[in-house]
Amino acid sequence: MITLNVNGKNYPNITADPGTKMLWVLRDILNLTGTKYGCGIEICGACTILVDGQPQKSCDMDLSEGVGRKITTIEGISAMPNGAKVQQAWVATQVPQCGYCQSGMIVAATAAMNAGHRGASIMNEINNLCVCGTYQRIREAVSTIK
Repeated sequence: MITLNVNGKNYPNITADPGTKMLWVLRDILNLTGTKYGCGIEICGACTILVDGQPQKSCDMDLSEGVGRKITTIEGISAMPNGAKVQQAWVATQVPQCGYCQSGMIVAATAAMNAGHRGASIMNEINNLCVCGTYQRIREAVSTIK
């Protein structure tokens, strides 16, 4: 049995195979469905989570890699000061079009802010893809964050 710490809460007795991808553990076992499946090959970033504060593609992370680490998903991002700022900027700027990739974008932007980036430099740290092409609104949103 495996215990994970996700969004500040311990989830004991996870009985999945240790090689199960974290994306599926979060979505299918813990019912935290804000983390999205996009490409499944660590390119698009829709599945981005924070692991010990660092952005990680959950589609390429095994359950066993999460043991003893602090995992933050989009559901827990607003509890972080920078996460709340990013979410507020996203809403104020009306960033999403379809919105599918936005949870990963918000998590990646939060990680960039946590690393000390502000304004336009946040965009340099986000390598997520948006099929709808909302990059201009994302740039606008991050430029407003103080």
